[in-house]
Amino acid sequence: MNYRDIPAENLLKIKTLGQLKGAGYEPQSVKQELRQNLIKKLQSKEEIFPGIWGYEETVIPDMQRAILSMHHINLLGLRGQAKTRIARQMIDLLDEYIPVVQGSELNDDPMQPLSRFAKDMVHEHGDDTPITWLHRSDRYTEKLATPDVSVADLIGDADPIKAATMKLPYSDERVIHFGLIPRSHRGIFVINELPDLQARIQVSLFNILQEGDIQIRGFKVRLPLDIQFVFTANPEDYTNRGSIVTPLKDRIDSQIITHYPKTIETGKKITSQEAHIKAEQQQLVQTNDIIGDLIEQVAFEARESEYVDAKSGVSARLTISAYENLLSAAERRALLNGENKTYVRVADFLNTIPAVTGKVELVYEGEQEGAGHVAQVLMGKAIRTQFLKYFPDPDKAKKAKEGNTYKAITDWFGDGNTVDILNDASTADYKKALYKVPGLQELVEKHQSKAKGDEKLFLMEFALHGLAEHSQLSKNRLSTGLQFKDLLSGMFSMPTFGDEEEEDY
Repeated sequence: MNYRDIPAENLLKIKTLGQLKGAGYEPQSVKQELRQNLIKKLQSKEEIFPGIWGYEETVIPDMQRAILSMHHINLLGLRGQAKTRIARQMIDLLDEYIPVVQGSELNDDPMQPLSRFAKDMVHEHGDDTPITWLHRSDRYTEKLATPDVSVADLIGDADPIKAATMKLPYSDERVIHFGLIPRSHRGIFVINELPDLQARIQVSLFNILQEGDIQIRGFKVRLPLDIQFVFTANPEDYTNRGSIVTPLKDRIDSQIITHYPKTIETGKKITSQEAHIKAEQQQLVQTNDIIGDLIEQVAFEARESEYVDAKSGVSARLTISAYENLLSAAERRALLNGENKTYVRVADFLNTIPAVTGKVELVYEGEQEGAGHVAQVLMGKAIRTQFLKYFPDPDKAKKAKEGNTYKAITDWFGDGNTVDILNDASTADYKKALYKVPGLQELVEKHQSKAKGDEKLFLMEFALHGLAEHSQLSKNRLSTGLQFKDLLSGMFSMPTFGDEEEEDY
């Protein structure tokens, strides 16, 4: 039987170097291992990098080409673009178990020992050299680049305590304490945020990437390490913390550029997959596709906003946090009203401002406006954009030959009537407030005839918000919710000094 066809449970029964040779084991590099396992998965049509949405035709094929080429990889992209997640999933392309010399701190291959310890063990015991098995999950090492990272951390240094304990002179290589990179021999080593690594530390990686060896202090030790390097970095043209030094960049074989989701649907897949929704929330709160579209639209609007720093990017974490916050807002309302079931509202969406303000980096103009106001503007634009997918354009409706479909609604508000949509209103109060607007129910029934029950109520509220964003109504913020009224009355009613109850936006 071919060694690679031996089941894992049988491999674990092999305990010595002689038994390993008898099984037909032959050493191979970690890059060859990744390449062979990728080839098998491609031939069997298995999904590679599952759960990474939006990269099926861009990043994932680039990753596969890089692995087939046995390249070191740099994933370059803005924050929240699944760079680290992709690196971590490379573990699945490793063999389930590999043999190592028992007691070796460098994961030495029994047939290609690297460290002084492993060489002495093989020399002394021969085919009786004890071996153990290393699972692929233990062959992944990740290090976040921070300014305090030293060469000793990554490569290693002489350990005086080790020398004193073992009674060895400092000239003996056994006094070396190996760093993270040598300990990652025969595995995958990831450095996140590479530009944050000081230039002099980046220089220490030159030999490892090109020649595959390391030098520690004054020791004449050459360790031809076998490591698959993966780096992640933000575009260095904007980071003021540092950059990737040119010779190091030259030694990284493949630089793969990541990107944000290109469609709302892709964004929704990512959000639903990553959001931590509690079981009790799923039972208590009912949602719809529109609210998911609104949340994703906020991220799209933010990436195009003049207030947001485009170079910093808008992470997918914004939509994930906002979705979690939205369900919590609906859950809180239901708990306050003693309701066993509730349906999401547009008001819940507007209460996710705290999830937005901390996720966007503002330019000078945005700082002047304030993070809270910018979040409100982004949400307003999201409503404006999504509204047109479900209802006619209010500007065109005015000129329509068959008459303005919104006339009954706007006329009612024009007569001085107002509607208050409170954040914590019970379902009965919420329904009462919406149904008192003439023409609102008919509007939804005409253009969204399939909507029934709670979904119809949601669309009725959505229509009010859409009309306000298209300057047909005035939307004013109350301390506990929103008030809709006629556009002109909203423009002419100025809040008095010190009045915090009502504020136009």
